[in-house]
Parts: sequence; C-alpha cells; structure tokens
Amino acid sequence: MMTDIEFSFPIIIVGAGGTGLCAALAAADLGVDVLVLERDSTPLGSTAMSTGLIPAAGTPEQSERGILDSPDLFATDISVKTKGRTDIDLALHLARESAETVAWLRDTHGVPLDLLGGFTYPGHSAQRMYGTPNRTGGELMAALESAADAAGVTILTDSTVTELHFDREAITGVSFRRPDGLIETAGCQALVLACSGFAGDADLVRRHIPEMAEAVFHGHPGNKGDALRWAEELGAATADLSSYQGHGGLAAGHGVPILWPLIMEGGFQVNCHGHRFSNEAAGYSEQAAKVNAQPGNVAWSIFDQRLHELMLDFDDYRDALGAGAVIKGDDIAALADQTRLPADALGETVQSVALLVAGEAQDPFGRDFTGKQPLAAPFYAAKVTGALFHTQGGLVVDKDSRVLRSDGIAFGNLFAGGGAARGISGDGADGYLAGNGLLTATTFGKLAGRAAAHIAKDPR
Repeated sequence: MMTDIEFSFPIIIVGAGGTGLCAALAAADLGVDVLVLERDSTPLGSTAMSTGLIPAAGTPEQSERGILDSPDLFATDISVKTKGRTDIDLALHLARESAETVAWLRDTHGVPLDLLGGFTYPGHSAQRMYGTPNRTGGELMAALESAADAAGVTILTDSTVTELHFDREAITGVSFRRPDGLIETAGCQALVLACSGFAGDADLVRRHIPEMAEAVFHGHPGNKGDALRWAEELGAATADLSSYQGHGGLAAGHGVPILWPLIMEGGFQVNCHGHRFSNEAAGYSEQAAKVNAQPGNVAWSIFDQRLHELMLDFDDYRDALGAGAVIKGDDIAALADQTRLPADALGETVQSVALLVAGEAQDPFGRDFTGKQPLAAPFYAAKVTGALFHTQGGLVVDKDSRVLRSDGIAFGNLFAGGGAARGISGDGADGYLAGNGLLTATTFGKLAGRAAAHIAKDPR
C-alpha cells in the first residue's frame, strides 16, 4: 500500500526513449496529462543509438512505387526469420499497425519519415523501411522530443525510478530519485514501462545470453534490467530472455557500426586468415556471434568503391571514415598489406566470390551472390567485431501492450513496450529482423499510450 504521495498524474511513463515518447504522444492525443520520468539528463534511450529505421507494410508510399507488400507478408517474414519461434498473432498485429504508426508519427506529430529505397534488408521480402533524412536514431529522437514538447508532455530528466507501488491488482504509483538525491512518490492511474532491456547488465547477460557475455556492449547504458527486477516483484510473466539484437559489424576499437547494406549489396567478411566463414547475408544480428568465434574476436568487412559510395549516405559510415576505421587499397595486394591479411588467401577469396556472383560456383555457406556486381578495385576494408546492441526478451504483453501476469491474466493498468517488453524476435539472435526493435518500440508505445489514456479517462 502506497502512502505519502507528493503529487499525481493520470499516466506515468518510465523512460523517455522511443517507446516512452510514443506512449506520451498517444496519450496526449486523447487529452490526458502524462509524466515521463527519465534517468538521463537528455531523452535518448536505445532509439538514439539505432539507425532510426521503422518498418511498415502496406503503405501508400509503397503502392505509389509499385512495391507489393502487406501486413500478412510482413508477418510471414517475421515467422520465417524466427523459424516460427515467436508469437505470430502478436507479430501480425504489429504488422497491421505498422503503416498507421508511421503515418501517425509523420502526419500528426511532424516526425520526418520517408520510405527508403535502394536495397532490401535481410529477411524482408519488400522495401518497407522508413527513416529520417539522415537515417539516424538521434534525429528520430530529436523529432519525437520536439513533438512531445509541442504536445505539452511533462518530462522530468535526471529522475530514476526506484520502486513501483502496487495495491491488490493495480499499480498505484512510483517512487523516484530526483537530481538532488531526494526520493519522491507520485501516484498514477496507469503506468507504462519504457525503460529499455538488460543488455547493459553484465550479470543478466551472462545468465540469459551466455554466448554474448564477452561481447562488446554497444547500447544505451540505461539498459539495466529494471523491468525484469520489477517483473519478479509483481509476478509478471517474462519470455525469450535469450533473444537479442547483435551486430556483426562494429568497427573494432572505434565503436561505430559498419551498416549491413554494404554486405547485402555484395560485400563480405573474412577472418584474419583471409577466409570467409559464414553466410554474412543471413542477418547482422546472428553474425555477431560468428564474428566473435573467429581468432581475436574480429573479422574484416571487404568491399569496393561502389559500395563505399553507397555507404556515404549513412551518418555512421561517415563517422567511421572520420575515425580512420576504413582502409583503402588500390588493389588486393595493397589492401592485404595495409590490413596485414595474407595476400594470397585474400586474393583467392575475392576470386571465389566473383565466381559466386557469376553463378559459376556454389557457396558452401549457402549465400546467393547472383545478381550482385563483382567487387572491383579500388578495394576497402574495415576491421569489425561482434557487438551486443540490445535485448529482445522481457515482460510478456498483449495486443494493447498490457503486461501479463505469470498466470496469463493482464494487469489492469500496467503496460510495457520496447526493450522492457518481450519482442517478436523469437528466442535467439537469428530471429531478429531489421527494424524489429523500432517496430515494437514505436507501435507498442502508441498502443500503450492509447490504452492507458482510456483507463485514465474512465478508470472503471
């Protein structure tokens, strides 16, 4: 039972990342006051460290470009990528909501989202990624924060939630630490947990994702597993805690991701012996563990001038260039000399990939290179390692983003989304489909905000 309430808000949201701000905007649309509590001094979250790309299926923009897509096809892609190891009904629900999520953010709240062209991400059957002009999560977060400010959302930064208060079957409020160190308690009629996952807690990663225990964590430091701790206290159900988004292309020693269009358009990876070791196009998430299994936990991404120019469209790649993470060689011998890779082996690998592109050989790793252009001098390389970006398991939620108890019954006024909630990526790394993180962050946030607002307006 909670006592000593200093103040109350109809809805309190824990976390001001993509999920939290989408929930706040959705509630504000319905005229309900919202308080967002953010532990950092600036709203960022995992969203700010992403590429800011949100997948949406069956949109008008796709139709205008002659792209055949639908929520059913999107859900099928999710099911195939996860090998059926996900809640397919929830995946279909999110796929059906995806087009409205993008349109709502863009048309109602001025978030500059456009359909991207040029390439299709691993596992997707159609071009369905929407992004901001510079394709960065920071740009997306800036737009969401601006929209929240325009909507009159109250955000308290440097405010860390320390305790949830629960009376019978309902959340009654939270206690949080203010910037001056004092603890305050705020009441609410509905609570949304948008407080990220647990990738930043080494003990939890070691317990639930041992294969990534020694991997570089390249995510927001707020991923401390608060939602898991509260779930245990409340008796909430959790699932897929072994699921995560990794990345097999974090520039070693620089902390900048070398994004996957480079691979999907014909680039490949070799280990320190100059040999390929996997089907790189299967997905950048599962590639992380494969890279870390190589000598020294590193690999080299190999590409050429054409792919270099393609990647210049991405801020992350330009950052990698500025950091000196990309090496150029006029020919394979020069590239081998600069990377200290064995020239003969690297040359043989480049030739073998050329045969795969021409359809004159079969890849032992199962990758299809046909339809791509063969690499041509000058050549480029980037030394990379496998990184853990964020977790995909968490609190089990229903189609309104309500948290379920361990017996399957929904809490009356508790919601979760983004890293705090179980996603739709199955139970490992290979189920992560590009954009799954922001699909669930934005759409679960929207759904949670709307459902919470209805509770606040009519608590019966």
